[in-house]
Amino acid sequence: MLSYPSTIALSNRTLNYLADRIRSYRNQRRSRWRRLNPGRQALLALAHLHNGDTYTRLAAGFEIGVSTAWRYVQEAMTLLAAAADDLATAMHRIRRLAYAILDGTLIPIDRVADQRPYYSGKHKRHGVNVQVIADAAGRLVWVAPALPGAVHDLTAARAHGIIDALTSADVMTFADKGYQGAHGSVRTPFKRRRFRPKLSRRQKTVNRAHAKIRARGERAIATLKTWKILAKLRCCPRRATTIVQAILVLHHVEANRYTG
Repeated sequence: MLSYPSTIALSNRTLNYLADRIRSYRNQRRSRWRRLNPGRQALLALAHLHNGDTYTRLAAGFEIGVSTAWRYVQEAMTLLAAAADDLATAMHRIRRLAYAILDGTLIPIDRVADQRPYYSGKHKRHGVNVQVIADAAGRLVWVAPALPGAVHDLTAARAHGIIDALTSADVMTFADKGYQGAHGSVRTPFKRRRFRPKLSRRQKTVNRAHAKIRARGERAIATLKTWKILAKLRCCPRRATTIVQAILVLHHVEANRYTG
């Protein structure tokens, strides 16, 4: 078997943060000797999340068993997900924004036994629906728990209480045509209806301005998907929420925002 050195495009701050959480967890449980110390376990988890390395490759690289690699990564992700903010906590920051951008994305998954709920007719593939809130600069602020891919964006936003929370906080929010009918403080572009007149020049101008603002939200989704594990989840779809929330926490630590 051949081996080669590799890198992870993350700072030591992120590694130390995760290692400290693992160390505290072990001390709390008075854990016995482990094959990897907290720093190495944190590195193992980051390699899986950011680089998308498989458990087989990680096990070979860290000289541990595949089942041990799986257990260590799952433990680290659970600890991170527990530190993720819920919507109510995130709203304390969101209500201070000039405006918010709401968008949804599909995280691809392997085909599962119960396929229908996870098949997105829009994207023509299986996946989970994740709602994302970004700030005016296109920076990732909050990510909602994952829902089956067949769920419409507006339905997902309502299910998580995002629309009501943004409206109650009176936060101007820009979203695409998929959120038509959201009302409240959510603003969507004008949409032409069948058998109705074409959009006016003013409406087209408004739509162009709206698209320029909303395009910044794509940066947040692109940032989220720089974590290679999200290229395609090859685990139970029910684990998607834990993975996404763990990545959200690590992203904020790496960006040195919303931590401490």
